[in-house]
Amino acid sequence: MSTFTELYGRPAEGEWAAPGRVNLIGEHTDYNLGFVLPIALPQTVRAQAARREDGLLRLWSAQGGELVTLPVDGLAPGSVPGWAGYPAGVVWALREAGHPVGGADLRLDSDVPSGAGLSSSAALECVVAAAYNDLYGLGLPAAELAVLAQRAENAFVGVPCGIMDQMASMCCRPGAALFLDSRDLTMRQVPVDLADAGLALLVLDTRVKHDLGDGAYAALRAGCERAAALLGLPALRSLQPSALADALTRLPSELVPLVRHVVTENTRVEAAVARMDAGDLAALGPILTAGHASLRDDYRVSCPETDLAVEAALAAGAHGARMTGGGFGGSVIALVDAAAAERVAAEVTAAFRDAGYAEPRTLTAVPAEGARRLG
Repeated sequence: MSTFTELYGRPAEGEWAAPGRVNLIGEHTDYNLGFVLPIALPQTVRAQAARREDGLLRLWSAQGGELVTLPVDGLAPGSVPGWAGYPAGVVWALREAGHPVGGADLRLDSDVPSGAGLSSSAALECVVAAAYNDLYGLGLPAAELAVLAQRAENAFVGVPCGIMDQMASMCCRPGAALFLDSRDLTMRQVPVDLADAGLALLVLDTRVKHDLGDGAYAALRAGCERAAALLGLPALRSLQPSALADALTRLPSELVPLVRHVVTENTRVEAAVARMDAGDLAALGPILTAGHASLRDDYRVSCPETDLAVEAALAAGAHGARMTGGGFGGSVIALVDAAAAERVAAEVTAAFRDAGYAEPRTLTAVPAEGARRLG
């Protein structure tokens, strides 16, 4: 595998890392300006980087395998296909926002599983944002970098994601979940010491690839925005639970389940934070399971593999389980007793084998650090 010096003929100026994330609860709420509760993963995208003076952006990924060269003056939405669009989009977003940045050489590597619903794309965007922030002395706070990274994905790559993934990758802290209000970006670090509670959070990657750019995600977001407009609201976040039943009677039938999911999911996030503040982490289990039922039955973004992973984990004794991420595949999280983690993972694997599915990948989620400079 090529080193930075072998690729570019000079040493890097530094190295940065940005993590993937798991969302404990609060799915499809961020683009409705609601609440989310992610943690950062130990798995990261890492970037070694050095500035260039000739206006060229050169990108190499250990996973992509080929060197991509782009003039930063020529960057425009839709102009860079494939994985390189994510880092290129960040440079474009910084320049569009008026920040005086030029070219760079970047060597990228990742151990965040791709297509697993763990925000590998946001980690890629955020590591480039963090590197450029330091290389060019911009002094931008983490939340502002997250917003620029989201703009790269929305406007440059063309995926209409909310803000959660980028905020998680930039702003999460070790030993805590990020309680984020997507409306005003206020946040609070909520302590979550799973080991002290005798618990573990399993991540079960179903290996079913999801692609948020295929139109299904955009259709869901458009449906939510249409519902909010019909109800005379700026976003579904503004619909209070006490007004939900009446609001549903005023909507077309196809929008009812979307609205019901978003409003009840926001209440689940608040309930989860209350349990965590009270130190009762095991009580998160039923909240996770209820969230999965809502994603499966109302939002309809689950699939047979994620449903099976949830069912098998619960049958094996998990306190709760749900799909995490945008859906249409990806990963399931299961809150389990630490002593039972290996057995639960084995029983889920056996259930997949019996169903004729590919064996899921399993990792344990430990709340980790957001984007940072390594050296």
